[in-house]
Amino acid sequence: MKAAGRVAPPSAQQVDGAARYATIVEPHRLDFPTVTRRLLILFALVAGLVAACGLTWTITWQHGIDNLRRNAAARVDRTTSALKSTLDRYESLPYLLAGHPFVQEVLDAPTPAGVERANRYLEDLNRRARATSTYIIRADGICVAASNWNAPDTFVGAEYRFRPYFVDAMKGGVGRFFGIGTISQAPGYYISQPVLHDGRIVGVAVVKLNLEWFPGADAPESLIVTDDHGVIFLSSVPAWKYHTVRPLSGAITDTIWQTRQYAQQPIAPLPVTIERMLEGGAQIVRVGGGRMAPRYLATRRALGEPDWHLITMASVDPVNRDARNATIVTGFGYVSLCLLAFYWRMRRARVREMIRSRALLQKAYAELNRRVAERTADLSQANEQLKKEVSERTRAEQELRAAHDELIQASKLAALGQMAAGITHELNQPLAALRSFSDNTRVFLERGDEASARENLEAIAALTERMGKITNQLKLFVGRARPRSARAPIARALRNVLALLQKRLQDVTVDLSLFDAQTGHRETFDVSADHPALVAHCDELRLEQVLINLLGNALDVIVGTPSPRIAIDIEVSDATLLISVRDNGPGIADEVLPRLFEPFFTTKEMGQGLGLGLAISSSIARDCGGSLVARNAPEGGAVFILTLRRAHVHAPDILTSGS
Repeated sequence: MKAAGRVAPPSAQQVDGAARYATIVEPHRLDFPTVTRRLLILFALVAGLVAACGLTWTITWQHGIDNLRRNAAARVDRTTSALKSTLDRYESLPYLLAGHPFVQEVLDAPTPAGVERANRYLEDLNRRARATSTYIIRADGICVAASNWNAPDTFVGAEYRFRPYFVDAMKGGVGRFFGIGTISQAPGYYISQPVLHDGRIVGVAVVKLNLEWFPGADAPESLIVTDDHGVIFLSSVPAWKYHTVRPLSGAITDTIWQTRQYAQQPIAPLPVTIERMLEGGAQIVRVGGGRMAPRYLATRRALGEPDWHLITMASVDPVNRDARNATIVTGFGYVSLCLLAFYWRMRRARVREMIRSRALLQKAYAELNRRVAERTADLSQANEQLKKEVSERTRAEQELRAAHDELIQASKLAALGQMAAGITHELNQPLAALRSFSDNTRVFLERGDEASARENLEAIAALTERMGKITNQLKLFVGRARPRSARAPIARALRNVLALLQKRLQDVTVDLSLFDAQTGHRETFDVSADHPALVAHCDELRLEQVLINLLGNALDVIVGTPSPRIAIDIEVSDATLLISVRDNGPGIADEVLPRLFEPFFTTKEMGQGLGLGLAISSSIARDCGGSLVARNAPEGGAVFILTLRRAHVHAPDILTSGS
């Protein structure tokens, strides 16, 4: 490592850093007058912020209210004119209707023909005038003809003596009235005229108009229309309808109730609080209770005739929002200016502090040169020690690499031993069968039974061929190979396996059953039949190899068991075939069950097994696209379940194909 010499003089950045360091390490001590002065400055700044925000809020809010008031006044004038012109357009219609001969004749002397002629005339007039309904009432208050004469809710026959528009017309005046219909239950504006015949009043002609379209929901502000009593009968806010803008006296309430003006609707006051009066009669009102109730700018106009008032309720929220935004902008600007001034002041203070700290920094660098020299000597010693450690680690790495190579060689030798052990294990069963068949052949030859001897010799030849195939298949345990798309008949494989293990199965009860998962039917499985529908995607030899291992293990565990029994169940579904081998032995211990399919793991005594049978069987099942699992049966004993993919062939019904 290179030794350090003298330290170079400090740069401008180093001086700046030292100044900040000195400012933190050696803070100024503030005396009482300084603290008081700073508190006064802070108080003045806060007061200025409050004053600027308050002034901005007041000016912006007042300007917004003035604009809102002027716009609301213009809109309410236009809306009032539109409503007035609509009413005036229909004002002369009942007058013209009252002068028609059909109307006068039917009211003076009603006849069926005259009533029908009047009904059709009223229907045609109402359709052309685009009114809601048109009807005529006799002097006794009974409706004799109406434009809706053929409707289910016709007015014909209804009595209207209690209606104010009927009373006013019978007195010779013009009746104007807004109310809810007693028959249709629909609100409307009624205009009535007296019908004169030979100088006397014989009835009343009435035109009803639907004004529900007028205070549309698309209006820029809320709109209400009140009658001469102050009852809201038109409103763009449905919740405000049939409320009053001022308290009603008892007499007026009784009159509304007797005339059934609003169909006995409960009339309640609208909770309106006037907060401020503005120029031009406008008011700022709050609708509802509490401080969070919405505020509106109310602008009122009188309609004249009828004695209605139209009121627009423009929300004050946009004005408040604009004033709030302007206040926030002002506050941020004020704070930004204060921060800029504070930064300029702190900048000047830091420059002064940098000048004061330069002398301290020169002294600190002289002390640093001395310490660097001492530290250089220590680092040189540490560097030598580090070189020694690096050389030792290099040597250890070389030794580790050599040990790794030896371990790989040992693994190769172990793999060769596993393959030799696997071949020995897999050939034990066929060799035992060869010994049995050869002994039987010798007996048959001594007896002169050449046919039986020939069958045994053919079986010996088949076993010899099978042993050759086993040695070729065992390589799948060492390296994975692609499974061949072969098909294995289940019945034939079981038949060959049972024949191979016939000698060991002499004293054992073997139960075979077939279960159809689709129909739920179960029957005894006849292994001697072909069962062409029970075919699995697997090599036949490999399937027999798995079944021999499973049955051989079952025979080993039931040795010494009273009434030994092995059950072979075949469950068939549309896509799979399940072959379960169940014994009545002691079962599988819980600590053994997780390691059951590990290579070289066995519970048998030394020399009786190598622990490769189940590992090879599981590998075969996986290569065929299936699985092999083991568990303990609820009734006792162990059960191994082999699941294979079913090969679909054209065959009769599954449970009857072997019969």
